[in-house]
Amino acid sequence: MSISTISESIEYPESDGKPMGETDLHRDWMVRILEILRQRYRNQNVYIASDLLVYYEEGNPSKFIVPDDFIVLDCNPGRRRTFKTWVEKRVPDVVFEVTSSSSRRKDTVKKPLIYKLMGVKEYFVYDPTCDYLNPALQGFRTTDGSLTQIVPVNGVLRCETLQLGLRLMDGDLEFFDIRTGALAVDEAEAEREAKEVEREAKEVERAAKEQECEAKEQERAAKEQERAAKEQERAAKEQERAAKEQERAEKEKERAARERAEAKNRELMLEIEQLKKRLGEERRDS
Repeated sequence: MSISTISESIEYPESDGKPMGETDLHRDWMVRILEILRQRYRNQNVYIASDLLVYYEEGNPSKFIVPDDFIVLDCNPGRRRTFKTWVEKRVPDVVFEVTSSSSRRKDTVKKPLIYKLMGVKEYFVYDPTCDYLNPALQGFRTTDGSLTQIVPVNGVLRCETLQLGLRLMDGDLEFFDIRTGALAVDEAEAEREAKEVEREAKEVERAAKEQECEAKEQERAAKEQERAAKEQERAAKEQERAAKEQERAEKEKERAARERAEAKNRELMLEIEQLKKRLGEERRDS
């Protein structure tokens, strides 16, 4: 019987018989980390799992470990019942553990050594109660076969493999993109953020339309004022023209009256001359 046939005949259990998390808080954080990673690597060739048995030695079903959360880059994201490193031909790149009173020693002593042996690049352990770890967030990195603790800078642990920063805010674990500073969130938060961005965009669009309407109204009012000013100018010119026309008519009337008076005066003078002439002739005749 070949080694391959023997390996295939060995049963690799799908459960270690232990609960997913010690408390609701620990389970919630395991799920939250899982969902944050899934959202960040959605539609990518990345496998992300939580509380899944990882077998790391072919033919030996006792050699397994159950990370709270882990991520494998460049790996088919399809569902699995277990993760066998020799089948996948890769190991988890980064592992996250949510520690508790019962798992503290295992998370900080036993598991880091196994992860180093497996070739896990980076490993982070988080105590959501801040009761069992000091500091409550710790990280480890495998470099040249040696496991070294990651030194925080300004309270931030860098996950170089995922280009993520990890930090505590009021005791809660936050992930953010090292390059952009943007928080890494789960799907529900991403949807809320997207809706908020959409709402803000619509608000900006609405404000822009209002400004456009106001600008058009101001333009219309300005044109109306310009039209009214031109109308006033036209009316003023018309009044000026009418005044000049009236003045001209008055002068024409005055001239005509003067001409009539002069004509009347000439007629009177002519009558007087004629009367004087008749009187003179009558005197000569008598």
